[in-house]
Amino acid sequence: MFTGIITDIGTVTRVDDTRGDKRFDITTQWDMTDVPMGASIACSGCCLTVVAKTQNSFTVDVSAESLSKTNLAQWVVGSRINLESSLKFGDELGGHLVSGHVDGLAILEDISLDGDSHRLKIRAPAHLKQFVAPKGSIALDGISLTVNEVEDDVFGINIIPHTWDVTTMGQRKIGDHINMEVDMLARYVARILGK
Repeated sequence: MFTGIITDIGTVTRVDDTRGDKRFDITTQWDMTDVPMGASIACSGCCLTVVAKTQNSFTVDVSAESLSKTNLAQWVVGSRINLESSLKFGDELGGHLVSGHVDGLAILEDISLDGDSHRLKIRAPAHLKQFVAPKGSIALDGISLTVNEVEDDVFGINIIPHTWDVTTMGQRKIGDHINMEVDMLARYVARILGK
C-alpha cells in the first residue's frame, strides 16, 4: 500500500526488452542499502518489485499485462518517474490509500494557470468514469489528488506549485497518457451496487 505522496523522482537508465518481460534500471536519490530484495516501489503509480539493486539504483521487471495497462511501455532511457516506497505499519497516511494497481490510462486534455496552481483537465477511460466524483480521490502517475469537478468522462484537478515542482506532473504535456488509479472505496461501492 502507498499514500500517493511522491518522495523522489527517479530516472530510467536502462531498458532491456530482450527478455520475456521488460526490465528497467532506475536511479534514485534514496539509499537502497536497507531496501530488501522483493520490496515494492510505486513507479509512477505502478507497484513494482525490486529484483536487483545498487546503493542508489534498483531494477524492476514489468510483465506484458502491466505494460498494456500503464504508460510504462513509453519509458525510455532518461524518462523521469515518480517514486514512492511502500507503507509500513504505523506510517502517517498523508494522502489516501493507493494500491499501486493502475486501472487504466487517462489523457491530459488541458493545462491552465489558476492563481499559482495549475488546473488540469483529464479524460478518464470510459470504463473508469463512474468511479470519479467531485471531491473524491484519484491517483495520477502515483500522485494522490482531489477531484474538483466532473463532466461526463472529463474531470478537473488543481496542482499546487509544490506538487508541480517535486513530481513529474510539471513535465506533462497536453495529449500525454497518465497512469490512473481510482479510489479504492469507489471501486468497492460500485461492486457492491453491482455496477
